[in-house]
Amino acid sequence: MARPSPRVGHSSYQARLPWRPRLQRQGNRRIVTRRIVLGLEYDGSRYAGWQRQRHARSVQAEVEAAASAVADETLGVTAAGRTDSGVHATHQVVHFDTCAQRPERAWIRGVTTNLPEDIGVLWAREADEAFHARYQALSRLYRYVLLSDSRRPVLNRHRVAWTWKSLALAPMQQAANYLIGEHDFSSFRAVACQARHPVRRIERIELGQQGRYITIDVEANAFLHHMVRNIVGSLLAVGANDRPVEWLGDVLEARDRTKAGITAPAAGLYMTGVRYPDGYDMPAVGWLPRFA
Repeated sequence: MARPSPRVGHSSYQARLPWRPRLQRQGNRRIVTRRIVLGLEYDGSRYAGWQRQRHARSVQAEVEAAASAVADETLGVTAAGRTDSGVHATHQVVHFDTCAQRPERAWIRGVTTNLPEDIGVLWAREADEAFHARYQALSRLYRYVLLSDSRRPVLNRHRVAWTWKSLALAPMQQAANYLIGEHDFSSFRAVACQARHPVRRIERIELGQQGRYITIDVEANAFLHHMVRNIVGSLLAVGANDRPVEWLGDVLEARDRTKAGITAPAAGLYMTGVRYPDGYDMPAVGWLPRFA
């Protein structure tokens, strides 16, 4: 599939608003189709990830069923990023094409009403046919939340990861800086990853601390399968003083998954934002999970 070209220039793009719906023919009938964009949040604890699967529950299947009920037609939904099993989202962006004409509030309320309680619609937009939730995204943002404490979490066990080890943030940040920029991330790529190539560009990695909780924010143009969780697993080794800061640079250069650290648990990972070119009127970042 050819990738649509990003719109350049805020003023020229905004001048095209409102979008004109597309006309398609079905036999002798003319069908008007619209591209609808939704912002979603979900608790991924009960799902085998975003992507629809034959024998497992997925977020995509739930959203498609809910949107189809509102549109009164069968819809396919495309997401900005495919979150893994157990991974959450505070700001996922999806789009679909429909012949149904509904106000934005009807998409928000109607789709949410037909969704299970752990998935919700944050906002809705009608977009030009050139918009594509996945291909038009400039970057994706994730936050990993880790509890560093001798006591394991109970009420938050599906929402944060846990380590009993004490961690030092300064060396973890120093090590993370080796990963910023465009690199071959084969060392942080899951064996089952289906991406065509391992080169990605990380824009930033920022670590923070809120009491006993450590946050790791990562922004990149795209991610490989388990990439964030494998990076976090390696940072844990540095923070616990099991590995020196320079080790992470060596792991990156090795381009060998066996040289890196563990795959950190899915429970602590949240998709928190998607950035698009300025001409698109889309919110970029959702709420950032915080614990104290």
